[in-house]
Amino acid sequence: RIWDVSSRSGGPEGKDLRPEPVLPRAGVNAMLRKVAVAAASKPHVEIRQDGDQFYIKTSTTVRTTEINFKVGEGFEEETVDGRKCRSLPTWENENKIHCTQTLLEGDGPKTYWTRELANDELILTFGADDVVCTRIYVRE
Repeated sequence: RIWDVSSRSGGPEGKDLRPEPVLPRAGVNAMLRKVAVAAASKPHVEIRQDGDQFYIKTSTTVRTTEINFKVGEGFEEETVDGRKCRSLPTWENENKIHCTQTLLEGDGPKTYWTRELANDELILTFGADDVVCTRIYVRE
């Protein structure tokens, strides 16, 4: 399935649809924040699922990231600012995956992401400590 950012303006109550607020808390420097915000304006997401096995490819004008994982098993990926981390995805419910991230080196905020299918939308949430950003995607 292919997903693109929704053009609807509202988001879940208490959630910010913009990536900017979470980036400083996640440790992203000012220069990278500017690049990330520009690139994140129109991301394109491809998701393939086979049971608990997932492949997710996110493409922007700046970079493309790909992750492969099985829910319930840890895997290595990078945080939004490129630091290597160990991630552990778990099912929160039948339509939502919650993934905690632990940095492999150094200190930083507690980060996580969730992906949830709801009402024909893909809701992607990033968190860094107490700051949360939500992106809403619709099927292409």
